[in-house]
Amino acid sequence: MRISFKIVVFLIICFPKTGFADVTLNNLFSNGMVVQRDAKIPIWGWADVNENVIVSTSWGASASVVTAADGTWRIDIKTPQAGGPHNITVSGKNIIEITDVLSGDIWLCAGQSNMDFSISKLVNNSKDPEHQPLVEYIRNEVATANDNWIRHIAVPSQSALFNKKLNFEDHWRSVNPEQIKEISATGYFFAKAIRKEVNVPIGLLECALGGTRIQPWISEETYMADPNMKAYFEASLKKSKEITEKISAENYVDTTYTAKFEAWKTGGKKTPKPYPSIHPSLDKQLPATLYNGMLSAVLPFKIKGVLWYQGESNSHFLEEEYQTYFTALIKSWRADWKQTDLPFYWMQLANYKVPDERSNLGWASVNNQLRASLKLPNTGMAVLYDIGEAKDVHPHNKMDAGSRLALWALKNDYHVKVSAVSGPLYKSHKIKGNKIQVKFSEAGNGLMVGHKHLLDPAIEVSNQPLKTFEIKEKDGVWKPAKAKIISKNKLEVWSAEVLSPMDVRYAWSSNPEGANLYNKQGLPASVFLTKN
Repeated sequence: MRISFKIVVFLIICFPKTGFADVTLNNLFSNGMVVQRDAKIPIWGWADVNENVIVSTSWGASASVVTAADGTWRIDIKTPQAGGPHNITVSGKNIIEITDVLSGDIWLCAGQSNMDFSISKLVNNSKDPEHQPLVEYIRNEVATANDNWIRHIAVPSQSALFNKKLNFEDHWRSVNPEQIKEISATGYFFAKAIRKEVNVPIGLLECALGGTRIQPWISEETYMADPNMKAYFEASLKKSKEITEKISAENYVDTTYTAKFEAWKTGGKKTPKPYPSIHPSLDKQLPATLYNGMLSAVLPFKIKGVLWYQGESNSHFLEEEYQTYFTALIKSWRADWKQTDLPFYWMQLANYKVPDERSNLGWASVNNQLRASLKLPNTGMAVLYDIGEAKDVHPHNKMDAGSRLALWALKNDYHVKVSAVSGPLYKSHKIKGNKIQVKFSEAGNGLMVGHKHLLDPAIEVSNQPLKTFEIKEKDGVWKPAKAKIISKNKLEVWSAEVLSPMDVRYAWSSNPEGANLYNKQGLPASVFLTKN
């Protein structure tokens, strides 16, 4: 034993430490993972320079590569059809065995808290007793769920102002009573709806963080490619550098926070408690910081498509420019994955009673811009204003939300026949005298006045008028309006107070109580604004 110990010590002293470095992998490649089926997928990691790395699989595919000068390596491997379990072996100076691998479809689940919210956060009693049955449904789901072909892994919160993160820490989990609580609720109910129709494993790769705007999810390269977005990025970066220099100064004291805190105490602590300034390196709202810290950690993992649920935090921040940022994000992510037609499906924001008028109008504006973004190819959107909760920004009905979003994937990506993928979507309008006729796509079997209660399907209520329509006079003032269905895919809108109408808008608030335009498949019409 002493002789062996001396030899080891001699080798450590005489050779670089890198000579003993193990082959390592991005954490996505670990036990219980899902790989994208029927595709050529990248597998990558780190090792010593010039080390020969071999990847072999139980389904017969194998390949090798020599590590690059920066210690990185990547191998592209052909994956099998849906199924498993399989094994992947990675060999270099050491051997890594990845077991219980499924070949299926990977959906990236991105956005803010309504995507990030795990099922564990929805089993507590609801704020409004009216929605308690939804809690009971979710509790039962937790107790009984058992589907080993739905797997989930999440990138933890990592904000990076400058350098891109290349890895993260988490593990793959599957759907059972012990692990389901840690899974994204929105992602889970989407996957469940897919699994009901298609016998394919589903992997949910979550990259979401609560309270975040869209701006931090966009790369620096994307900002620099657009003059207006570049100006915003550079101004933000300049301010971050100034704050960093200020905070880093010796004997720095946050006098602004100190003054606000003292005023809060002397005022009886009746307002929200103030907090110290955030160091820019930890600020999750700065442009590109979550792209650097979270999305970069999973690129270029092969995926089937993207699910997006975000916008609440932009209802009062650059709300009128949301579509510009959103379309830039979609195009840039597609470029990152080198797939121009990468499926990209998202949620409109659910109804919620916000505390201020700017957010109230901004909420509607973001929803309308989400609708307008459907002009990009291979996209889809689920409408949620009829299944939210006025008192809770995190509504419990992720069941209908996930199922509605899944309709787009079932039709477009799994070629399953569905009766409708969406509720009515504004298509065009014509001004006829003192009325405006509005035409819709996705009218299905026809427009209807509908009502939905909790998880029950929406039903037709022909004895009620259409609600939440407004019409704009040429002087720019909006007036409450009446509306009537006049054909399978058209309605007309008018107001006795408006003689020269210009535009129509529908469900234009954060909590559009009474909004009741549906198609006969039971899906609600999107929030919309016509524009002349």
